[in-house]
Amino acid sequence: MSFLRRYRHLGPMMALLGAWAATGPSSSAQAAPTAAQSAAESCPANDSALQLPAGFCASIFADGIGHARHLVVARNGVVYVNTWSGRYYGNDTPHSGGFLVALRDTTGSGKADVNERFGETVQSGGAGGTGIGLYKDGLFAEINDKIVRYVLPPGSIVPQGPGVPIVTGLPLTGDHPMHPFAIDRDGSMYIDIATPTNACQVKNRTPQSPGISPCTQLETRGGLWRYDANKTNQTFSPAGRFATGIRNAEGFAIDAADHIFVTQHGRDQLHANWPQLYKPEEEATLPAEELLQLTRGGDYGWPECYYDGVQRKLVLAPEYGGDGGKKVGPCATKIAPVAAFPAHWAPNAMALYDKQQFPARYRNGVFIAFHGSWDRAPYPQQGYNVVFQALTGDHASGECEIFADGFAGAVKAPGQAAHRPSGLAVGPDGALFVSDDIRGRIYRIVYQGGSGTAGRPAKFTPCPSASAPPGQISMNDAKPPEGTHPDAGGARLPVPAGATQSMVALGERIFLGQVGGATCTGCHGADAKGTPLGPNLTGPNWLWGDGSYAAIAQTITTGVPQPKRYRSPMPPVGGAQLTQDQVSALAAYIWGLSHRSAAMSGT
Repeated sequence: MSFLRRYRHLGPMMALLGAWAATGPSSSAQAAPTAAQSAAESCPANDSALQLPAGFCASIFADGIGHARHLVVARNGVVYVNTWSGRYYGNDTPHSGGFLVALRDTTGSGKADVNERFGETVQSGGAGGTGIGLYKDGLFAEINDKIVRYVLPPGSIVPQGPGVPIVTGLPLTGDHPMHPFAIDRDGSMYIDIATPTNACQVKNRTPQSPGISPCTQLETRGGLWRYDANKTNQTFSPAGRFATGIRNAEGFAIDAADHIFVTQHGRDQLHANWPQLYKPEEEATLPAEELLQLTRGGDYGWPECYYDGVQRKLVLAPEYGGDGGKKVGPCATKIAPVAAFPAHWAPNAMALYDKQQFPARYRNGVFIAFHGSWDRAPYPQQGYNVVFQALTGDHASGECEIFADGFAGAVKAPGQAAHRPSGLAVGPDGALFVSDDIRGRIYRIVYQGGSGTAGRPAKFTPCPSASAPPGQISMNDAKPPEGTHPDAGGARLPVPAGATQSMVALGERIFLGQVGGATCTGCHGADAKGTPLGPNLTGPNWLWGDGSYAAIAQTITTGVPQPKRYRSPMPPVGGAQLTQDQVSALAAYIWGLSHRSAAMSGT
């Protein structure tokens, strides 16, 4: 459960096409262990802490550049990054200068020694964005509600003038205000106009609220729009729709045969909003994330349908008469994905690998950056990695592989992850670049050789199946309040007037997801100190109410329909099914968290 309920965001990148020259070897012979060891030793700049298949090396190309979303790499090797700000990042102070960043390595060290910012600033009304792309002599970037083109003059890595509007008036409201995009070789620009809500309910993210029928949001949201990158001053309108029924298509890849692939963020809160139809563990395992092949006029099912990774088919959503996964109804006519991945991993970016530097196994497949889950609580959160999915023509083939992991560090959770993959791009030399939107890190991954036969790694980690169980409840090892130490569990917290210590102890179990099906930790973190999805509950400052026991209980009960600092509303009781006694216990625990410091200091 969350005080300001929202879900992952999102952003991806466009796959660059072209026959740029590749450098570096591809492995075609069995490597001895000493060769693999030598390859590792030949990567002295491997300061990334990432886990990669044998023979690969990762280094930190740049760091601390802001909330880095999507990125692209020009033919001259300059890396361009779009950074974002606002409610998703706690309204922290953006970097001075423009939201766009140009990075260049002039020494061959694998690290950027040139870092220049340009574009819109806070002072000019900018808030940054996600989408970015290259086409002809222009750099295209999302900024607020528009996509603009900057001309890159010869001899300069940054433009000299302002951006020229290409498309304006893009929707900014609701759960998904970002606009990732891709441009094909003919200049068709495909823009993700994602949905403003989770499932087009009458009341967004509210238990038992039915779906709007027909879903009027689909008139201007929930699909891909197509515009011409060669034209200026185009205005967003319903007439530009290219495909529909797509909740949030963050990642793009376009292959040499002009197949367009996009990723899909699946919906949230099946159990939380419909507990009579779904088991608690199905909150974490349904629905699957998707890889779609885009077709003109295609309908991919949102909001009526979601993809069940266990049954491997589209089924009817409960808001539209679904019964927990048995009914199919109109979903039989919708377009199913070409590949599926575990639920809530959040595919924020995709890049087609069309170079020669990596082994042959990786050519003409896609890398996907998974930003990481929040809606799997109280089960372990997952994702926070980069995977590889092989493609054959217009469909996926072979196993999905966990290619790069370790971004999050010790804890995979929204508020505790050290870094979260957000953007992907392939450089002209075949290196793979990954952006992180927490601390603004850019990783560079190259192949050094020394593994496998015929270009196939000797060892790789397959992705979990989309039908895999959620694992053990991650807070099962939390000690009971009575514990073995006087400070164990809720026993160390003060108790508000009108509550009891046993209520505080019960509230802790509810907060951790052990009782009542609440998913508080998904948005506020296991330590309740806040995440990009929800505020800190341990301090003296409150966004709603005065922080009293009664005010906290009231906020939990009524929800937050119009959040002040976060994009998505919190529905009543955070979308969970709690009794009034459980709400009171949860409020007592949160009150105790916020008064713990004062109690310990004796004030």
